[in-house]
Amino acid sequence: MWLRTTFPEAREIQAEFRVAAGLQRVVMPAGVAPGTQGAAIDFWLRMLVDPHPSIALPLMGLLSGRAPCLRAGRELLADLATGDTPRRVADGGVELRMRPAGFAERGDEWWARVCYALALLVELYRAPSVEHSRLMRLPESSGAADLLALATDAEVIDMVAMRDLAVERLLPGLPQGPVTTGMTFDGSADLNADADLIAGGMLVDFKAGQGGKPRTDGTRAASLARTDLDQLLGYTLMDYSDRYGLHTVAVYAARFGHLATWPIAELGERMAGHPINLTSLRAEFAQVLRGQLPPYQVQRGW
Repeated sequence: MWLRTTFPEAREIQAEFRVAAGLQRVVMPAGVAPGTQGAAIDFWLRMLVDPHPSIALPLMGLLSGRAPCLRAGRELLADLATGDTPRRVADGGVELRMRPAGFAERGDEWWARVCYALALLVELYRAPSVEHSRLMRLPESSGAADLLALATDAEVIDMVAMRDLAVERLLPGLPQGPVTTGMTFDGSADLNADADLIAGGMLVDFKAGQGGKPRTDGTRAASLARTDLDQLLGYTLMDYSDRYGLHTVAVYAARFGHLATWPIAELGERMAGHPINLTSLRAEFAQVLRGQLPPYQVQRGW
């Protein structure tokens, strides 16, 4: 893989991340589906910082027709959109946005259940198989309340704990400046990819995993997989035109309350083993994406 050969040095950065993150602060309850829970907290964190986050992917999942809950999904998305209507965008997709400030009086449980429902709807768009999805429990006659009831109490409590930790540990670390969430890049036409957050030129990727294998005392150390670093580098390089003016990349480990940041030039130099030219690397990466990726990976993305 081009990223691995261009940026071969990762172990030192991974070790530093593991030490700096410290102990896990929010332990995942038993029986939780990590992928769905991670996508759900992603939505909530975006809503904390973006005044108009996109809910287009849940809409696209609903419109796929892969689950019978069309009425329930429409009710929920219409409530969240509060007057906004779906509209076609240049790439042939759809856009729909919500305004979190309009729901400021809603309680934590409502927010958690909404975000979990949105995560389930996104799986209709992204997951290869949805036959075991909780959405399949809902009949065609179900409504938004039935959709919101799919999250368990344990999952709700877990998400609230991660949200509380993010308010304390993530939000103060974000730079001032324009905020964008769920954004795509110039290179998203070459590789299906959308990122979590850009704030003031800092790209932040949210990770809600438990970390490494349990120690003998049951605690876990944070982990930063090589694929996580590939994702950060890939997003940076896919901004071919420097549209977002990125200068820093970051990972926020939601269960550890740890925000790790790296200036792009510094991270690139450390991982490449020499100074980098971001402009030329972006052009080279574009050629790689357009000429070397198999079609299934272009569609699947990261």
